[in-house]
Amino acid sequence: MERRPGVPRLLREINDRAALELLLATGPMTRGQIGDHTGLSKVTASQTLARLEERGLVEVVGEQAGGRGPNAALYSVVASSAYVAGLDVGPESVSASVADIHGRTIAEVTVAPNGSDDPVSVVHGAVVKACRSAKVSLAKLRGVVIGTPGVVDPRSGDVRFSFDLPGWHEGIHEALAGDLRREVTIENDVNLAALAERASGAAKGVDDFVLMWAGRGLGLAVMLGGKLHRGRSGSAGEIGYLPVPGVPLAEDVTAEPGRLPSLAGGLQSLVSAVAVQELAQGYGFGGIAEAVAAGERGAPLLDEIAHRLALGVASVCVVLDPGLVVLGGDVGKAGGSALTARVEEAVARICPIRPEVVTTAVEDNPVLRGAVLAALDQAREEIFAS
Repeated sequence: MERRPGVPRLLREINDRAALELLLATGPMTRGQIGDHTGLSKVTASQTLARLEERGLVEVVGEQAGGRGPNAALYSVVASSAYVAGLDVGPESVSASVADIHGRTIAEVTVAPNGSDDPVSVVHGAVVKACRSAKVSLAKLRGVVIGTPGVVDPRSGDVRFSFDLPGWHEGIHEALAGDLRREVTIENDVNLAALAERASGAAKGVDDFVLMWAGRGLGLAVMLGGKLHRGRSGSAGEIGYLPVPGVPLAEDVTAEPGRLPSLAGGLQSLVSAVAVQELAQGYGFGGIAEAVAAGERGAPLLDEIAHRLALGVASVCVVLDPGLVVLGGDVGKAGGSALTARVEEAVARICPIRPEVVTTAVEDNPVLRGAVLAALDQAREEIFAS
């Protein structure tokens, strides 16, 4: 029978974890502040910090002036105690970011596949380049999360199929882990963008929302109860296949070895970046951003795009009733508030639910930031459990 640690050891582990979680969430704190927030006595808080210092996990980073007594030492988690890597993989480029345990970006690089269709070599090259730029050993990485377009099988961890990345197939997950000599997580790119949106974007702190990503492809991330909903096969959010009135159905969608499913038909054919660009040209504009800048002259185009997007948003809302819908991707960002206001009105006209529709507020690359956040969760859990 497996032996369980004694109660004192369990209490020490609980106290250590509570202090680490607090410091990572709030930043530097004094011993007294840690005690106040965790409920630990001054003696227990001191013992906890001493253990964490001995393990090289916390350090004194300054002092806080007190009242009549001496200044109190400020403790913080040692930034170099762990590093993580997040990647955003696309057909034309791979971006990689290395961050410390606080989530601060140390280095970010972008590499081109240069014709290589081998995911292992491309990812390896990006991770190594990012680590060298950050001056961090590959062995110091405690979490690696890779964002890719397509469906990720939650059971195997592999990309089941991706139109943009035909080289990503069954066995790649295991091959990447073997090459980098550590556990690797592959996640749908829109799901990762939703993590970034909830952490610091338009859905900050919101437990129930959806992120509709309209770019080269069309995708949807579903956040329920503060957790991503992926579905049994990882296909939750493949809204591009949604049947809509007046548009041919997507056909031949089954992915088989050596053959990718068709992209034609469904909502995808109405609101992808390519479809919106063609629509804009038909209205005499170079793109959606130009129509926004044109004011009233661009209103008819924005109305049409909003109507198309509303077909997908309304379908999601009558099933999930999320309350908040975030528009991201090239189309969502270019349309801004002029587009989201129209989508909100259009949805209210065709279904009994009126969600709040907003534009993404994540700066830079939301997929890359989401990958780093997911990797941080893994690294911190490993530290808490060690």
